[in-house]
Amino acid sequence: MGSDSAGALVRAEFERFGMDQGALQTDAAAPTGRVVVERADGQHRFIILPDQAYDNIDGAQALAACAACAPAVIYFGTLIQRGETARAALHGLLRASDAQRYLDLNVREGQVTERRVYESLREADIVKVNEEELRDLFGWYTHMRHDTADMDSAGVRAACAALLRIFELQGLIVTLGERGAVYFRADGAIFASAAAVKPERVVDTVGAGDAFSAIFLLGQSLGWPIEDTLARANEFAAAICGISGAVPTDLSFYQPFRARWLAN
Repeated sequence: MGSDSAGALVRAEFERFGMDQGALQTDAAAPTGRVVVERADGQHRFIILPDQAYDNIDGAQALAACAACAPAVIYFGTLIQRGETARAALHGLLRASDAQRYLDLNVREGQVTERRVYESLREADIVKVNEEELRDLFGWYTHMRHDTADMDSAGVRAACAALLRIFELQGLIVTLGERGAVYFRADGAIFASAAAVKPERVVDTVGAGDAFSAIFLLGQSLGWPIEDTLARANEFAAAICGISGAVPTDLSFYQPFRARWLAN
């Protein structure tokens, strides 16, 4: 993050949630990473700004932090790899750690190339994509083009199985918005969740994908059955769509989920 007001807000959020700040890096020159979200008619689009602090992650500091905490999972994406410095830092972490690699694939126009996607998939164990990204992967790597409106079709199943095989993945998660999500596992098992319950009012979908991933990884760490994990990840992601932005201002937002999911 940068040494600016936005960076101070990041630190304040770490303190609010009681998170360890040992791995935070401060860039004296570049600004704290920021994405402009334009909203119109219930939709939004991201404007990805150039030359942000996250483009300058120091590899040595990142390795030291990783060694100190020995993470079980490294959660990474494609945007962090748009610059050579941060990309080298990420790949240094991946080489040095035997943690599970969770790739949240974001194919943003002008920010990622097919080659970078390919390299990321080769590094991953579990990959999460949305429908549009899944269709990109079908076209690039399976030469199959299928309508993802029917995720249960033989063609879609065969194409997803091909992706798992080509990239030696443990699992492939496809998020479907209001229609739920599907998890394709390397052993051929397929799990589908029911449609997510929409909030009373959809404000925006900013952060919904990250919210899904957070609960998926929580469920994995706590040993929840995959069906429960998918359903809860969908439920939480849908709830995030009912607030402005990705992070609730009131911590009581989390209490109903904690009470139901972590009671036992």
